[in-house]
Formats: sequence, C-alpha cells, structure tokens
Amino acid sequence: MSAAKLKTALMGATGYAGFELAKLLLRHPKLSMPLFLSRGGEAAGHPLEDHYPELRGAASCPLEPFSSELLKSRGIDVLFLATPHELSRELVPEVLAHGIRIVDLSGAWRLKLDSNRVVYGFEDQDAAVAAELDRTAVYGLPELHREEVRGAKLVANPGCYATSVIVALAPLMRSGLVDRAHGVVCDCKSGVSGAGKKPTQKTHFVEAADNFSAYSVFGHRHTGEILEQAGLNADELIFTPHLLPIPRGILSTIYVGLTKPATPSEIEAVFSEFYGGAQWVRIFGHGKLPQIQYSLRTNYCDVGFQLAPDGKRLIVVSCLDNLMKGAAGQALQNLNVMYGWSEKEGF
Repeated sequence: MSAAKLKTALMGATGYAGFELAKLLLRHPKLSMPLFLSRGGEAAGHPLEDHYPELRGAASCPLEPFSSELLKSRGIDVLFLATPHELSRELVPEVLAHGIRIVDLSGAWRLKLDSNRVVYGFEDQDAAVAAELDRTAVYGLPELHREEVRGAKLVANPGCYATSVIVALAPLMRSGLVDRAHGVVCDCKSGVSGAGKKPTQKTHFVEAADNFSAYSVFGHRHTGEILEQAGLNADELIFTPHLLPIPRGILSTIYVGLTKPATPSEIEAVFSEFYGGAQWVRIFGHGKLPQIQYSLRTNYCDVGFQLAPDGKRLIVVSCLDNLMKGAAGQALQNLNVMYGWSEKEGF
C-alpha cells in the first residue's frame, strides 16, 4: 500500500506567483489534489481553470472561501499563502493555532529587526503573538537555513531580489573576504511580473515596453532581508532595483572590494565549498557570467563572477526566475525540505 499523500492548500492562486505554485503543486507526486482558496469576491466558487484555461482538466475544483475550520476539516497539512503582506500577517496566527504548517510567500514574517520591518507598517491585532511569530519564523532560503526549515511551523519565503543577492553574497561574507568599509553595491534588474498582477501606471505595457527605470531607491522592502541575511549594516549596502521591459527574470550585479588580493580559483572555491551539494544553485567559472535566459522558468539561481586584475575588486552576477526561485519554486523547495524529500521533487 502506498503512503498517504500530503494534503496542501493554496490561497492566492490567481496571482502570478500563486499560479506558478499551483502548477507545481498539481504535478508533485507526493501531494494530493491541492485545496485552492479564495478570500471571497468573484473568484470564490469558480475553478482555477476559469482564470488560467491552460489548467483545464487539471484544476477543475472550485476555489473555496477561506476559513481555518475548513482547513482543519479537510486535514490540510501545509498552507501556502501567496497573499498580500497584510493579509498574511492577519491569517497566520489563526492557521497555526490549528496545527497547520505554513509557507508564506509574502514579506509578512521575513524580518527579525523592528527597524527593517517598519517599512511595511504592520498593525497587528495581537502584538505579543505577532512578536513571537516574528522571532520563530524561519527565513526560507534552504541553502542557508536548511535544518531550521526542516522543523519549521512557519516558513517565510524570501523575496526575489533578496534571494538573488543573498545567494551571491553569503559565501563571500562568511569567508571574511568582503571589505565592508569599501561598501557593497547591488545593482538589480527584474521583469515586470515581480510587481505583481495588479496593474499600475508603471507596469502598463506602454510604460514598461521600450523602457528601463530605477525605482524604490533607498526604500525597497527587500533591503532589510539583504542586511539581515548577509550580515551587513545599513551604511555598508547600496541596493538599487530596476524594472526591465521583460515579463520575468532577475539579474543582480554585485560589486565588492576584498580585504586581500585573491585568485579566481580561490573565489570559485569559496562558492563551490559553500554550495557543495546544493541542488538549485549553479556556480559558473571565472568570467563565465550567467544570463536571465539560462535560469528562466527553472528553480536555479545561477552565480558567476569576474575578478579584477589586481585581485581586490570583484563583480558577482546572480540570475534567477523571480516567479520560481524567487517565489513559487522556492516555496516548493521549502516544502520538500520540510518533509525530507529531494529538493528537486515535483519540478
């Protein structure tokens, strides 16, 4: 007799990241048919295939109105939230009280420091409960926190820009090679889907096509994640995001000075040793820089570098798909870690 399949639910499947996650959950061999949830409104009662006809026949069950009692009655093991930050902040305490594990794709629980979290302006109904969840939530970047993710009740899925930068920076920071007094510059570019499905003037086709622009300079919400996970102080980091006129993908170019001259082989060894055994990080050799097209529609984060002739100036390029390794793919990777499966299961 085969083992019982894990029961999952997803709220927010009609958004870009949620839709990618729905497709992954539907084909994961160790999961039963997911429960798709709605907060009400027009989506409730309609099958997901009404929003995404390519799922016709695969997701014909209707979206059901969310309630924690419904999750409990259906025996749901894990709830995925692809919801706005404020809504995740509201729902998580209620769901956890029913013993259901959560992978939250929003920024609601990613940050440990109040000074970094203030950018969201959360107004919690129960400040004490929220503070405890802020403390115990696990930042879901498996390459850094695999063991913590394994036992977590609440996994805070990282931001897309943050993932691309942290994966590139973490090995260098932990090696002690980064000259922090020199500062770290992160010049990052994302496709338009990173802004979410709700249209804005900036993301309309006429505004985004044939254009290239910086935004949220010194104010992007992912800055705090980079500071906390890379171990930098605010005055040691400059992070500037840009909007590319493409649907999806991120390319981050990271500029660092080194504390001592290094060779290309030494830099490559730092990355290779840090990510030895990591299934979703690919390290390119010296001078072989990744491009968005290499990781598009995959869960890979590709990292390459170029060392200056003096051995003390280093440029690292990191690429990923913002809807996969930057969101839905990483959420599924976290689920696999939580249950001891191969991190490539279901992809």
